[in-house]
Amino acid sequence: MEKPLGIDDRHAPPTAERADAAAAISEFDGGEVRALRKARQLPLAELARLSGLSVGYLSQVERNRSTPSVKALTAIARALGVTVGWFFSGGAAGPREEKGFVVRRDNRRRIIFRDGFVDYLLSPGLDGAIELLISHFKPGATTGEPYTHRGEEAGLVLKGRLEVTVGERCFVLEEGDSFEFASSEPHGYRNLDDGETVVIYAITPPSY
Repeated sequence: MEKPLGIDDRHAPPTAERADAAAAISEFDGGEVRALRKARQLPLAELARLSGLSVGYLSQVERNRSTPSVKALTAIARALGVTVGWFFSGGAAGPREEKGFVVRRDNRRRIIFRDGFVDYLLSPGLDGAIELLISHFKPGATTGEPYTHRGEEAGLVLKGRLEVTVGERCFVLEEGDSFEFASSEPHGYRNLDDGETVVIYAITPPSY
């Protein structure tokens, strides 16, 4: 008899074996920032001006010497005219007939942040009206400085305890609790649990 599917199994990221079998998913690649910047014919100094980040810092990001925080990556994406989702690394492609409709667990694209959490893109693409994500926060992990983007977002805590900061307000959510707010307000997240916290988000329009 197969082992029953517990909450840890349902919400766990793909196993190493599955990821290898589906073509391993790479971490954040600063080369994607550089490639897009050059495609936009944008000098590094101009990207620095538009994003509010230093030339030296952006150079380190592009050369994979530094991994940007959520706030920094949001600023870079906005300056380049894309969403953060542009920088998600690609998983293995699924069956052709499922393209645009289904994302298999082992085919999720992801971004690994230095602050101790991973965002997996659950949406098949970012050209629709909604973006679906699932985040895995390690103990003590945080999104860092509050950040903003256009649209609205809502979420559900699947596991653990999550601190949600929106403007001057701070909320502590536990498993089964949900939230919603305008993404234009400065916001951030922090894992308050001794173990992993898992959160699923919906953002409309895709702007993160």
